[in-house]
Amino acid sequence: IESAEFEPNQPDIRLTLNVPSFRLTLWQNGKEVKSYYVGVGMKDYPIYIGEREATEIIWNPAWIPPASDWVSSHKGVKPGEVIKASDARNPLGKVKIPLGDSYLIHQAASTSDVGNLVSHGCVRVLRSDLYDLTEKIIAARSLPISAKRIEATKRSFKTLYAHLDEPLPVEINYDTLVVEGGVLHIYPDVYNRGLNRPARLRAELVTSHVNVSQLDDATMKRMLSQVTRKTQLVVDTRSIEEGRALEEAQLLPLVPKKAVGRKQNPPSPR
Repeated sequence: IESAEFEPNQPDIRLTLNVPSFRLTLWQNGKEVKSYYVGVGMKDYPIYIGEREATEIIWNPAWIPPASDWVSSHKGVKPGEVIKASDARNPLGKVKIPLGDSYLIHQAASTSDVGNLVSHGCVRVLRSDLYDLTEKIIAARSLPISAKRIEATKRSFKTLYAHLDEPLPVEINYDTLVVEGGVLHIYPDVYNRGLNRPARLRAELVTSHVNVSQLDDATMKRMLSQVTRKTQLVVDTRSIEEGRALEEAQLLPLVPKKAVGRKQNPPSPR
């Protein structure tokens, strides 16, 4: 995987989301440009896994509550009601990116959303990160919306639409076992799909051309058992090949503190 600096007026962009790692990534010309830590759908309302696409960006969006028992947690809201951007009951924040079938990328309610199962099947992004992402999309696609107009929209509740002539591909994955840059990442199976098993771990390593002759099932079980809901196990593939997987593996926070250490921008006055 190659990384690169973002370039304006380069329209070949796409998004990927890996649910177990809570990472939404922007790609440009096949290279990784920026990753954002996010919150995703709860177990009872999981995010859709598969291919989606975005065709517009909406600032100060209205919210139409779905016909779901989840709506009952929002006091005074009825399914089908139009909740304006200026209404304190609107949970979408300043920006939403529709992905079809009521799935959205939208603003997180707080920093505690990041790295957690918090939404009704949507992707929640910190406001500053969401502004950064949308402004990169606009610049890449050379959309005729000025920075001045966007800044004015941020300070108001006036709705602004940006149509994407070419849909933006969004690929949503559920990968708990990832080999990237010579490093194995074991992420928690957040939806309890039974994927963190030795046979799958071995298959992932073999597919990634890692020699597993020094890795037995007992060691793999111990590696997998160390991962918690809030942590990931990380180990260099060379350590695996040399029989030091357990000794040199690290248990790291799933979401680094620095990723959510900054405060959310305060909500606009209502």
